[in-house]
Amino acid sequence: MIKLHCRWQNSRHPAPKKSDLRRLADAAARCAGLPENPEWDLNLLFVGDISMARYNMELLGHEGTTDVITYSYFDTAAEWEENETMVELIINPDAAAREGAVREGGYARELTLYLVHGLLHSAGEDDLTPGPRRRMRRREQECLETLSKTFDFAEIFKE
Repeated sequence: MIKLHCRWQNSRHPAPKKSDLRRLADAAARCAGLPENPEWDLNLLFVGDISMARYNMELLGHEGTTDVITYSYFDTAAEWEENETMVELIINPDAAAREGAVREGGYARELTLYLVHGLLHSAGEDDLTPGPRRRMRRREQECLETLSKTFDFAEIFKE
């Protein structure tokens, strides 16, 4: 089980109910293969394009906005204390709205994809080269299919 900390700093899109987001994030973390014990903290920050572009430059040295930035501390921690922050995701609902308008599933599925994508990175998946990228895309789809059996993404992430 994860302990969720969430800040919604995007005025263009409504924030989800924290209880719904907590259940979805916990299930997504399990689907990604992240450890369940001891309990660890997941920090989610939802921002708009302008803030995301700033974070992208300050944290990664990349110009422009992006969909999700992942910081995982699992790679460097052989063990961790209960309730220690192990994953931080910065997620951009503005990007989800743009991409969701042209992809199957819309805004809510796209935003859920960003959550899953960040958690898969935290579990050690990589998408920088073709082979690992194909594996990650497959795992994203598997997780989304699994999660869609329990969750209505559009009920969690309303436009």
